[in-house]
Amino acid sequence: MSNSAMIEAVRLNKQFGRFRAVRDVSFSIPQGQVVAFLGPNGAGKTTTMRLLTGFIAPTSGSAQIAGIDVQADRLEVARRLGYLPENGPLYPDMTPLTLLNFFGSARGMSSSFLRDRIDTVISQCSLNSVAQKPIGKLSKGYRQRVSMAQALLHDPDVLIMDEPTSGLDPNQIRGVRNLIRELGKSKTILVSTHILQEVEPIAHRVLFIHDGRLVYDGDPAGMLASGRTLEEQFHHLTAEPV
Repeated sequence: MSNSAMIEAVRLNKQFGRFRAVRDVSFSIPQGQVVAFLGPNGAGKTTTMRLLTGFIAPTSGSAQIAGIDVQADRLEVARRLGYLPENGPLYPDMTPLTLLNFFGSARGMSSSFLRDRIDTVISQCSLNSVAQKPIGKLSKGYRQRVSMAQALLHDPDVLIMDEPTSGLDPNQIRGVRNLIRELGKSKTILVSTHILQEVEPIAHRVLFIHDGRLVYDGDPAGMLASGRTLEEQFHHLTAEPV
């Protein structure tokens, strides 16, 4: 694992009117690390991810992807980053194949590279059986996998995934877990989840956010060092406002 930072937040703050959604959040994720991003609903996970991807601008502070300032060069960041938002937008009249071709063309990917990458992500995300069906006719689980294929299409160095197992059945969750483990061998991944049992199998490290602040940064085993279960530690870290 390299020590070079691939995802970096420096005193990130985001305020919506009088509400501070993110408060002085700082962390650095080196190349090749898979990090689970935990916290209760409304804690600031999604807002932090949107700040890291450049989807929204911070009130103050900065974010970098692969050493590139997100606000200064968003196009270069987009080349290095794959982003899977929760309930990402899809075109219901397109098939997974036409959607991936559309996004690949929009990214300026060459025809031969795009064909190879489409074949790869269709296989990785187990979309072979629905590749030519309209997305609007697919189940929520399959639509989630189409979104994941789109995030992986350009073979990015960094992946930021917001609830990638949302809407998936247990077999599909296992498949995503295996995929994240495999991708983590060559990519840097930040993944948010509400499923505590997903943390230990996939993550080298845990970031826990509560009330807009980072309240834990360490390995999964450290969360269990007190003898509490993950559920008990989750409750302990969120019992009181910061």
